[in-house]
Amino acid sequence: MNIILLGPPGAGKGTQAGHLVETRDMVQLSTGDMLREAKTSGTEMGNMVADVMARGDLVTDEIVIGLIREKLSRENKGGFIFDGFPRTLEQADALEQLMSETGQSIDHVIELRVNDEVLVDRIVGRAEDARKAGQPVRADDNEESLKIRLMAYYKQTSPLIGYYYAKGMLKQVDGLAEINAVQTSIAAVLDA
Repeated sequence: MNIILLGPPGAGKGTQAGHLVETRDMVQLSTGDMLREAKTSGTEMGNMVADVMARGDLVTDEIVIGLIREKLSRENKGGFIFDGFPRTLEQADALEQLMSETGQSIDHVIELRVNDEVLVDRIVGRAEDARKAGQPVRADDNEESLKIRLMAYYKQTSPLIGYYYAKGMLKQVDGLAEINAVQTSIAAVLDA
């Protein structure tokens, strides 16, 4: 089973993906993690990523699709969780084409719905809790950075909600519920 988790920064996509990796033996495909891994891999694709990142340029969609293609051909287990990809309609089309080429498909698209004000409070609280516990705080876990990230999400990624809704693939889950309740809601979608 292959799924896409959609939602703004801080909605809990990574947390929920981690749970699915543990409980369903799925493989999480986080583009940020894949780029960091590729950069140090020494492979041809990894060297391209390292070169682009060293110049301070953005990694192209073609490179990201190439990394995903490599992952799809190597690891399968219980399926894939696309976390942070696609981010644009162009990427969604490229992913659909790649899945078709590899004889796979996206089975579910799950949107973690959140209220922006509550989300900002959640992220600021998470940073404060980490600070109090003496743990590292993400540099972008503050109100100003989150608002910039939310604006980018709404400009680039939110059109995917309509895209997948029109394809009859979109399911919505309350991303502000307790973690266990969100897990239960996602399981209900996957088991339906």
